[in-house]
Amino acid sequence: MSEKPDSAATERADLKMRTRWLHTAATITEALPYMRRYADRTFVVKYGGHAMGDDAAGAAFARDIVLLKQVGINPIVVHGGGPQIGKMLERLAIKSSFIDGLRVTDQAAVEVVEMVLAGSINKQIVGAINAAGGNAVGLSGKDGPLIHARKLQRTKRDPDSNIEKVLDLGFVGEPESVDPRILYLFERSDFIPVVAPIGIGEDGHTYNINADTAAGAIASAMRASRFLLLTDVPGVLDKDGKLIDRMTAEQARALIADGTIHGGMIPKVETCLDAVDKGVEGAVILDGRTPHALLLETFTEHGAGTMIARQDA
Repeated sequence: MSEKPDSAATERADLKMRTRWLHTAATITEALPYMRRYADRTFVVKYGGHAMGDDAAGAAFARDIVLLKQVGINPIVVHGGGPQIGKMLERLAIKSSFIDGLRVTDQAAVEVVEMVLAGSINKQIVGAINAAGGNAVGLSGKDGPLIHARKLQRTKRDPDSNIEKVLDLGFVGEPESVDPRILYLFERSDFIPVVAPIGIGEDGHTYNINADTAAGAIASAMRASRFLLLTDVPGVLDKDGKLIDRMTAEQARALIADGTIHGGMIPKVETCLDAVDKGVEGAVILDGRTPHALLLETFTEHGAGTMIARQDA
Protein backbone atom coordinates (compact mmCIF):
# COMPACT_ATOMS: atom_id res chain seq x y z
CA MET A 1 0.00 0.00 0.00
CA SER A 2 1.55 3.28 -1.11
CA GLU A 3 1.93 6.09 1.40
CA LYS A 4 0.10 9.34 0.85
CA PRO A 5 2.38 12.29 0.19
CA ASP A 6 3.02 14.55 3.18
CA SER A 7 0.99 17.64 2.26
CA ALA A 8 2.79 19.78 4.85
CA ALA A 9 6.18 18.80 3.41
CA THR A 10 4.94 19.54 -0.10
CA GLU A 11 3.72 22.97 0.99
CA ARG A 12 7.08 23.71 2.63
CA ALA A 13 8.90 22.70 -0.55
CA ASP A 14 6.60 24.90 -2.64
CA LEU A 15 7.12 27.84 -0.29
CA LYS A 16 10.90 27.37 -0.44
CA MET A 17 10.78 27.33 -4.23
CA ARG A 18 8.58 30.45 -4.41
CA THR A 19 10.90 32.23 -1.99
CA ARG A 20 13.86 31.37 -4.22
CA TRP A 21 11.99 32.67 -7.28
CA LEU A 22 11.13 35.92 -5.48
CA HIS A 23 14.78 36.32 -4.44
CA THR A 24 15.86 35.83 -8.06
CA ALA A 25 13.30 38.42 -9.22
CA ALA A 26 14.51 40.88 -6.56
CA THR A 27 18.11 40.40 -7.70
CA ILE A 28 17.16 41.11 -11.33
CA THR A 29 15.21 44.20 -10.24
CA GLU A 30 18.22 45.45 -8.25
CA ALA A 31 20.44 44.94 -11.31
CA LEU A 32 18.24 46.94 -13.71
CA PRO A 33 19.49 50.48 -12.88
CA TYR A 34 23.09 49.30 -13.15
CA MET A 35 22.40 47.72 -16.52
CA ARG A 36 21.02 51.05 -17.73
CA ARG A 37 23.91 52.99 -16.20
CA TYR A 38 26.63 50.87 -17.81
CA ALA A 39 25.05 50.31 -21.23
CA ASP A 40 27.63 51.02 -23.97
CA ARG A 41 30.36 51.51 -21.36
CA THR A 42 33.72 49.76 -21.54
CA PHE A 43 34.94 47.47 -18.74
CA VAL A 44 38.52 46.19 -18.71
CA VAL A 45 38.83 42.97 -16.70
CA LYS A 46 42.19 41.60 -15.62
CA TYR A 47 41.81 37.84 -15.26
CA GLY A 48 44.37 35.75 -13.45
CA GLY A 49 45.29 34.16 -10.15
CA HIS A 50 44.01 30.81 -8.91
CA ALA A 51 40.60 31.36 -10.51
CA MET A 52 42.23 31.02 -13.93
CA GLY A 53 43.59 27.57 -13.12
CA ASP A 54 40.26 26.05 -12.12
CA ASP A 55 38.04 24.71 -14.92
CA ALA A 56 34.73 25.32 -13.11
CA ALA A 57 35.74 28.84 -12.06
CA GLY A 58 36.95 29.53 -15.61
CA ALA A 59 33.62 28.45 -17.08
CA ALA A 60 31.73 30.64 -14.58
CA PHE A 61 33.99 33.60 -15.42
CA ALA A 62 33.31 33.09 -19.14
CA ARG A 63 29.53 33.07 -18.55
CA ASP A 64 29.78 36.29 -16.54
CA ILE A 65 31.74 37.98 -19.34
CA VAL A 66 29.12 36.88 -21.88
CA LEU A 67 26.36 38.24 -19.65
CA LEU A 68 28.12 41.63 -19.39
CA LYS A 69 28.26 41.75 -23.18
CA GLN A 70 24.63 40.64 -23.49
CA VAL A 71 23.35 43.55 -21.37
CA GLY A 72 25.22 46.14 -23.43
CA ILE A 73 28.57 46.46 -21.64
CA ASN A 74 31.76 46.22 -23.72
CA PRO A 75 34.13 43.93 -21.79
CA ILE A 76 37.83 43.63 -22.63
CA VAL A 77 39.64 40.74 -20.95
CA VAL A 78 43.38 40.97 -20.24
CA HIS A 79 44.86 37.79 -18.78
CA GLY A 80 47.98 36.67 -16.99
CA GLY A 81 49.70 33.29 -16.95
CA GLY A 82 52.77 33.26 -14.71
CA PRO A 83 52.27 29.74 -13.28
CA GLN A 84 51.61 28.26 -16.72
CA ILE A 85 54.76 29.94 -18.09
CA GLY A 86 56.78 28.49 -15.22
CA LYS A 87 55.49 24.98 -15.89
CA MET A 88 56.28 25.21 -19.60
CA LEU A 89 59.81 26.52 -18.96
CA GLU A 90 60.37 23.63 -16.57
CA ARG A 91 59.02 21.12 -19.09
CA LEU A 92 61.39 22.47 -21.77
CA ALA A 93 64.31 22.50 -19.30
CA ILE A 94 64.81 26.26 -19.74
CA LYS A 95 66.29 27.76 -16.59
CA SER A 96 64.42 30.70 -15.14
CA SER A 97 65.37 33.02 -12.31
CA PHE A 98 63.71 35.86 -10.42
CA ILE A 99 65.00 39.21 -9.20
CA ASP A 100 62.82 40.99 -6.64
CA GLY A 101 59.83 38.90 -7.72
CA LEU A 102 60.26 39.59 -11.45
CA ARG A 103 61.10 36.76 -13.86
CA VAL A 104 64.32 37.30 -15.79
CA THR A 105 63.28 36.69 -19.40
CA ASP A 106 66.04 35.92 -21.90
CA GLN A 107 65.53 35.22 -25.61
CA ALA A 108 64.66 31.54 -25.09
CA ALA A 109 62.27 32.37 -22.25
CA VAL A 110 60.44 35.16 -24.08
CA GLU A 111 59.67 32.77 -26.93
CA VAL A 112 58.01 30.45 -24.42
CA VAL A 113 56.21 33.40 -22.79
CA GLU A 114 54.71 34.40 -26.12
CA MET A 115 53.78 30.81 -26.95
CA VAL A 116 52.01 30.30 -23.62
CA LEU A 117 50.34 33.71 -23.23
CA ALA A 118 49.32 34.45 -26.83
CA GLY A 119 48.86 30.78 -27.66
CA SER A 120 47.53 28.20 -25.23
CA ILE A 121 46.15 30.42 -22.43
CA ASN A 122 44.64 33.02 -24.74
CA LYS A 123 42.88 30.39 -26.81
CA GLN A 124 41.61 28.54 -23.74
CA ILE A 125 39.89 31.71 -22.53
CA VAL A 126 38.57 32.47 -26.01
CA GLY A 127 37.23 28.93 -26.24
CA ALA A 128 35.54 29.17 -22.83
CA ILE A 129 33.79 32.43 -23.73
CA ASN A 130 32.67 31.02 -27.08
CA ALA A 131 31.40 27.86 -25.35
CA ALA A 132 29.38 30.08 -22.99
CA GLY A 133 27.59 31.66 -25.97
CA GLY A 134 29.84 34.63 -26.64
CA ASN A 135 32.01 35.62 -29.60
CA ALA A 136 35.56 36.08 -28.36
CA VAL A 137 38.63 37.08 -30.36
CA GLY A 138 42.17 36.48 -29.13
CA LEU A 139 44.76 39.26 -29.42
CA SER A 140 48.15 40.12 -28.04
CA GLY A 141 49.68 43.51 -27.45
CA LYS A 142 51.62 43.01 -30.68
CA ASP A 143 48.43 43.04 -32.76
CA GLY A 144 47.53 46.46 -34.08
CA PRO A 145 50.09 47.08 -32.59
CA LEU A 146 48.13 47.59 -29.38
CA ILE A 147 50.93 47.91 -26.81
CA HIS A 148 54.18 49.71 -27.60
CA ALA A 149 56.62 48.47 -24.98
CA ARG A 150 59.93 49.58 -23.56
CA LYS A 151 62.43 47.62 -21.53
CA LEU A 152 61.56 47.66 -17.82
CA GLN A 153 64.21 49.48 -15.81
CA ARG A 154 64.80 48.42 -12.22
CA THR A 155 67.60 49.27 -9.82
CA LYS A 156 68.74 47.77 -6.54
CA ARG A 157 70.91 49.41 -3.90
CA ASP A 158 73.78 47.34 -2.51
CA PRO A 159 73.39 47.40 1.30
CA ASP A 160 77.14 47.26 1.86
CA SER A 161 78.46 49.80 -0.65
CA ASN A 162 75.20 51.81 -0.94
CA ILE A 163 75.79 51.81 -4.71
CA GLU A 164 72.67 51.56 -6.87
CA LYS A 165 72.95 48.84 -9.53
CA VAL A 166 70.84 48.55 -12.69
CA LEU A 167 69.10 45.16 -12.92
CA ASP A 168 68.93 43.45 -16.30
CA LEU A 169 65.64 41.56 -16.51
CA GLY A 170 66.04 40.71 -20.19
CA PHE A 171 62.88 41.02 -22.29
CA VAL A 172 60.64 42.23 -19.48
CA GLY A 173 58.82 45.39 -20.51
CA GLU A 174 56.24 47.95 -19.54
CA PRO A 175 53.74 49.84 -21.70
CA GLU A 176 55.25 52.94 -23.24
CA SER A 177 51.98 53.73 -25.03
CA VAL A 178 48.74 51.99 -25.97
CA ASP A 179 47.11 52.44 -29.37
CA PRO A 180 43.47 51.37 -28.79
CA ARG A 181 42.27 51.61 -32.41
CA ILE A 182 42.06 47.83 -32.80
CA LEU A 183 39.90 47.64 -29.66
CA TYR A 184 37.56 50.36 -30.96
CA LEU A 185 36.62 47.94 -33.74
CA PHE A 186 35.02 45.62 -31.18
CA GLU A 187 33.21 48.21 -29.04
CA ARG A 188 29.94 48.17 -30.95
CA SER A 189 30.25 44.65 -32.32
CA ASP A 190 29.32 41.22 -30.99
CA PHE A 191 32.97 40.36 -30.34
CA ILE A 192 34.78 40.27 -26.99
CA PRO A 193 38.55 40.92 -27.20
CA VAL A 194 40.83 38.76 -25.04
CA VAL A 195 44.32 40.26 -24.78
CA ALA A 196 47.63 38.57 -23.91
CA PRO A 197 50.01 41.00 -22.11
CA ILE A 198 52.97 41.11 -24.43
CA GLY A 199 54.15 44.15 -26.36
CA ILE A 200 56.44 45.15 -29.17
CA GLY A 201 59.39 47.49 -28.68
CA GLU A 202 60.86 50.03 -31.08
CA ASP A 203 63.75 47.59 -31.44
CA GLY A 204 61.32 44.99 -32.79
CA HIS A 205 61.71 42.73 -29.77
CA THR A 206 58.84 41.08 -27.93
CA TYR A 207 58.47 42.09 -24.29
CA ASN A 208 56.73 40.26 -21.46
CA ILE A 209 54.53 42.71 -19.52
CA ASN A 210 52.95 42.28 -16.10
CA ALA A 211 49.24 41.57 -16.73
CA ASP A 212 48.02 44.03 -14.08
CA THR A 213 50.12 46.79 -15.63
CA ALA A 214 49.00 45.96 -19.18
CA ALA A 215 45.33 45.88 -18.16
CA GLY A 216 45.61 49.20 -16.33
CA ALA A 217 47.27 50.83 -19.34
CA ILE A 218 44.55 49.51 -21.68
CA ALA A 219 41.82 50.71 -19.29
CA SER A 220 43.39 54.18 -19.30
CA ALA A 221 43.70 54.30 -23.08
CA MET A 222 40.06 53.22 -23.48
CA ARG A 223 38.84 55.66 -20.79
CA ALA A 224 37.04 52.67 -19.35
CA SER A 225 34.14 53.09 -16.98
CA ARG A 226 35.53 50.28 -14.84
CA PHE A 227 38.89 48.56 -14.41
CA LEU A 228 38.22 45.28 -12.59
CA LEU A 229 41.34 43.61 -11.22
CA LEU A 230 40.68 40.02 -10.16
CA THR A 231 43.03 38.78 -7.43
CA ASP A 232 43.22 36.03 -4.81
CA VAL A 233 42.14 38.28 -1.91
CA PRO A 234 38.78 39.95 -1.12
CA GLY A 235 40.17 43.44 -1.77
CA VAL A 236 41.92 46.07 0.37
CA LEU A 237 41.70 45.40 4.11
CA ASP A 238 41.90 47.93 6.94
CA LYS A 239 44.14 47.53 9.99
CA ASP A 240 41.51 45.28 11.61
CA GLY A 241 41.40 42.98 8.60
CA LYS A 242 37.99 44.21 7.43
CA LEU A 243 37.24 44.87 3.77
CA ILE A 244 37.23 48.51 2.65
CA ASP A 245 34.44 48.63 0.09
CA ARG A 246 35.20 52.09 -1.32
CA MET A 247 37.83 54.80 -1.08
CA THR A 248 39.06 57.82 -2.96
CA ALA A 249 42.46 58.01 -4.60
CA GLU A 250 43.58 60.37 -1.83
CA GLN A 251 42.52 57.91 0.86
CA ALA A 252 44.28 55.04 -0.94
CA ARG A 253 47.55 56.97 -1.03
CA ALA A 254 47.21 57.76 2.67
CA LEU A 255 46.74 54.05 3.47
CA ILE A 256 49.91 53.21 1.53
CA ALA A 257 51.79 55.91 3.42
CA ASP A 258 50.70 54.67 6.87
CA GLY A 259 51.40 51.02 6.06
CA THR A 260 47.80 49.77 6.04
CA ILE A 261 48.26 48.83 2.38
CA HIS A 262 51.48 46.85 2.20
CA GLY A 263 53.35 44.07 0.43
CA GLY A 264 51.97 42.77 -2.85
CA MET A 265 48.83 44.89 -2.55
CA ILE A 266 50.84 48.11 -3.07
CA PRO A 267 51.58 47.61 -6.80
CA LYS A 268 47.96 46.56 -7.44
CA VAL A 269 46.61 49.68 -5.74
CA GLU A 270 49.18 51.85 -7.53
CA THR A 271 48.08 50.36 -10.86
CA CYS A 272 44.48 51.25 -9.99
CA LEU A 273 45.49 54.77 -8.94
CA ASP A 274 47.35 55.31 -12.20
CA ALA A 275 44.28 54.20 -14.17
CA VAL A 276 41.97 56.49 -12.18
CA ASP A 277 44.40 59.42 -12.58
CA LYS A 278 44.30 58.87 -16.36
CA GLY A 279 40.53 58.91 -16.75
CA VAL A 280 39.11 55.57 -15.63
CA GLU A 281 35.96 56.24 -13.57
CA GLY A 282 36.61 53.54 -11.02
CA ALA A 283 39.07 50.70 -10.41
CA VAL A 284 38.04 47.68 -8.36
CA ILE A 285 40.18 45.05 -6.66
CA LEU A 286 38.13 41.91 -6.01
CA ASP A 287 38.49 38.21 -5.35
CA GLY A 288 38.30 36.25 -8.59
CA ARG A 289 37.70 33.03 -6.63
CA THR A 290 34.31 34.30 -5.44
CA PRO A 291 31.56 32.89 -7.70
CA HIS A 292 30.15 35.60 -9.97
CA ALA A 293 32.29 38.32 -8.36
CA LEU A 294 32.06 40.40 -11.55
CA LEU A 295 28.26 40.36 -11.47
CA LEU A 296 28.07 41.10 -7.76
CA GLU A 297 30.40 44.08 -8.19
CA THR A 298 28.66 45.42 -11.28
CA PHE A 299 24.97 44.85 -10.58
CA THR A 300 24.50 45.12 -6.80
CA GLU A 301 24.58 47.99 -4.34
CA HIS A 302 27.04 46.32 -1.95
CA GLY A 303 29.54 45.25 -4.63
CA ALA A 304 32.16 42.57 -4.08
CA GLY A 305 35.56 44.23 -3.59
CA THR A 306 37.32 47.54 -3.03
CA MET A 307 36.44 50.42 -5.33
CA ILE A 308 39.04 53.17 -5.85
CA ALA A 309 37.55 56.19 -7.58
CA ARG A 310 37.71 59.91 -8.00
CA GLN A 311 35.49 61.90 -5.67
CA ASP A 312 32.79 62.35 -8.32
CA ALA A 313 32.70 58.77 -9.69
